[in-house]
Amino acid sequence: MILMLSTEVIISVTFGYLILLFAITWFTERKGSMLKKWAAHPYVYSLSLAVYCTAWTFYGSVGRAAESGLDFLTIYIGPCLIAPLWWLVMRKIIRISKLMNISSIADFISSRYGKSANLGALVTIFCLFGILPYISIQIKGISSSLDIMQFTDPLEQVGAFSVFGDSGLYLALGLALFTVIFGTRAIEATARHEGLVMAVAFESIVKLISFLAIGVFVSFFLFDGLPDIFAKAKEADLSHLFVLSGENGISDWFWMGLLSMMAVLFLPRQFQMGIIENTSEKHLDTAMWLFPLYLVLINLFVLPIALSGLMIFQNQGVIADTFVLAIPLEYGYEGLAIFGYLGGFAAATSMIIVSTISLSTMVSNNLLMPILVANTSFSQRFQSNLPRILIWGRRLTIFAIILLSYFYFRVLGSGSSLVSTGLISFVAIAQLSPSIIGGIFWKKGSKSGAIWGLLAGMFIWAFTLILPTFAINGLIPIEILNEGLFGLAWLKPYNLFGMEGMSIISHSLFFSLFANLLLYVSISLFSKQNSKELNQAVLFVDIFSYDKNLDTNIFWKGQAQFPALQGLLQTFLGEKKASNALHDFSLSYDKPVQQKGMADPEFVNFAQRILSGVIGAASARILVGSVVKEEEIPMEEVLHILKETQELKSLNQELKSKTKALKKASEKLSEANEALKLNDMLKDEFISTVTHEMKTPITSIRAFSEILQDEGLSETEKKRFLQIIIDETGRMTRLIDQVLDLERFDSGRQTLNWEKVELRTLLLETAESVEKVFLEKGLTFQIDCSFEELFLMVDPDRIKQVLLNLLSNASKFAKTSVQLIANQVDEQLYISVIDDGIGIPDEDLPFLFEKFFQAKNQTEKKPIGTGLGLAISKKIMDYHGGKIQVQTKHGKTVFQISIPIQQKESQLINTATHHE
Repeated sequence: MILMLSTEVIISVTFGYLILLFAITWFTERKGSMLKKWAAHPYVYSLSLAVYCTAWTFYGSVGRAAESGLDFLTIYIGPCLIAPLWWLVMRKIIRISKLMNISSIADFISSRYGKSANLGALVTIFCLFGILPYISIQIKGISSSLDIMQFTDPLEQVGAFSVFGDSGLYLALGLALFTVIFGTRAIEATARHEGLVMAVAFESIVKLISFLAIGVFVSFFLFDGLPDIFAKAKEADLSHLFVLSGENGISDWFWMGLLSMMAVLFLPRQFQMGIIENTSEKHLDTAMWLFPLYLVLINLFVLPIALSGLMIFQNQGVIADTFVLAIPLEYGYEGLAIFGYLGGFAAATSMIIVSTISLSTMVSNNLLMPILVANTSFSQRFQSNLPRILIWGRRLTIFAIILLSYFYFRVLGSGSSLVSTGLISFVAIAQLSPSIIGGIFWKKGSKSGAIWGLLAGMFIWAFTLILPTFAINGLIPIEILNEGLFGLAWLKPYNLFGMEGMSIISHSLFFSLFANLLLYVSISLFSKQNSKELNQAVLFVDIFSYDKNLDTNIFWKGQAQFPALQGLLQTFLGEKKASNALHDFSLSYDKPVQQKGMADPEFVNFAQRILSGVIGAASARILVGSVVKEEEIPMEEVLHILKETQELKSLNQELKSKTKALKKASEKLSEANEALKLNDMLKDEFISTVTHEMKTPITSIRAFSEILQDEGLSETEKKRFLQIIIDETGRMTRLIDQVLDLERFDSGRQTLNWEKVELRTLLLETAESVEKVFLEKGLTFQIDCSFEELFLMVDPDRIKQVLLNLLSNASKFAKTSVQLIANQVDEQLYISVIDDGIGIPDEDLPFLFEKFFQAKNQTEKKPIGTGLGLAISKKIMDYHGGKIQVQTKHGKTVFQISIPIQQKESQLINTATHHE
């Protein structure tokens, strides 16, 4: 028997949670609050999208799994699959909505199709009828959870039911009050609700953690893990619930997946959180992976809880939707049950709050305001009171929506499961998809097509889903379900046109969406758009081609008095915000704001766009139209202007590209000029260095030759002076050879003498040549060769030249030791020369193998050599198809050359020819 908790405890916990929610929202909206900054974080944005997971998810998914097994996953697979496409679809909707100050999904559709007031009203009415059942199941979830937390048997009826004694009603009214306080504080419908966003993100965390906590409790405390649950479920003959199959075949999975894809994009609450409350398109980068991850986590334990509940409450009459709370209560875990109750409460409240805000905005902007502003005498007489009427209209609408949803639950929804009622709303919202997707990707989509398509979809949805609900609840004759409307079998709501093999929801979705799409496309193809429709179509479809100054691209002809437009802005925004708006206009268009006379077209469009964010696009168009004299623009002129605009944009883009190319060319020329200057300086320094290097031996040769002319020198002295002359001559010869070598390499006239050489022998011969130098300087010299025998096709003299140059340099700078290491890695030979000298500065490393490099700064300090040795070594390695590199690490300088081992002689000759 399920444990009973006191009413006082439940009420205390509930109101304590609501107070916490109030506190989070209030502190977030305080000026300078740290929470306000967090509300604009991509993680918070992604969590706010989890308003998709409602009481349906928290309770209903378990009920669905207990009834149909894995079918519950279809509602979550769709959003996961479409999330990667958000950058293509959702980003475009965000860009359009932000630039055009769109306030709701009805306003979006209305604005796309020529700012049609009729279409906006139709979408609003349909959304109201479509979402009321969905809000009702949230109230049902709260009411059911209260019942199971308070009574020993959730099915037990305690006395006669009384509306005024129903705690669910008072909680619903409390949520309405919360929504009014924090959702209707600003008149601008496009204003962000940072406190609301933070509260919804917080509730997303609460419902996730509480559901995971119950899932872990059931899986690992009541049972020995998931394998144990599935094994015992199989013994209890429940294995059919975890076999992958739809209620009516795999086709159901397809239709449910498609339905959930449309729902996650176009449900009013998803549009509110995903589009209106978005602060940066880049947040989608995070949402595209974090939101699907959230869906995976919150559904992780759905099936284990459902299977456990069926086994625990077998034949006890406990409703599967309540297993999440019933199981902890059954085993005496009151604290966990209360935490689960809060999770379900959070799931329901976040949906109710966001949905009612969105719907109230739609009602005020697309039903109430168009009626008021269309009445010229009323709008002129009560113009100053319109903002107050607008705000109170939204507030009263919120209470009305919640009360209607409550009575829908009590009259029609009390006997239906959470999932079945929620799917009715999903199919309703799916009817918006053709006009939205077509509207942002197809310029030909027309207002007539959108209206007739939506009407057809609405009618079939009502006939196939709402009519059966009325019949089941006894409001209309049940014979309609069995015999069909007017006794016609092909008009059975559950079996329209004799289509079988589909579930009720899939059946309704298929026919309603098919009729909707067919009429939308066919009527759009054969109907003619007016100038406003065409203008809006171009802006919506090609939104990324236009800059943020959209007002220059909205074509308008007529006369408008500036003071009249300014008065409208001041009425709805207040003087301060209206003044700020005028300042923004002046900055955006780089023109002073005129205080009197006629307003230019750009300001008319700007004023209309700003007002759209307050009262909706259709109402703003009507209101602005009441104070201006607008002329209809012929279609030919619109097309001509659009063509000219596109040509100007293409020309501007071409000029930008050419300017960018010129800038890049200029930068390259500047870099080349600097390189030439550096090269010229290096050449000057090189000539100076070479002159110095040659002057020194010439001076020595001349001096010692003059000494030899004198008589009286001993034979020993003569031999010593002659040896000096020979050494200096050799020094000059080496210098001249280096210069000639470099010139031949640079000109491509250098040839190599290829021979097949045993590498180990070549290394030992090279080392023997410099061994005496190391001994004289007291340096330790070590050779490490990792292979015994390796033949290579090289020019042995040139390879020796490279190695001798590296070893000679090492001997000049080493402190105590020099190493020569050779090893083979795959098909490459690596030879390294390592010394423990002072190292090479990092800033010099990129230039070390450039010719003349060591000739720099010779005025500061005479360089040790000409700086040609490493440059020549690099050329030699290039000719061999190899590389030479240098790095300083761990206090040692490492020069390393690499040569491909498996190169044929022809390849090497080709490499050398290429360099030539």
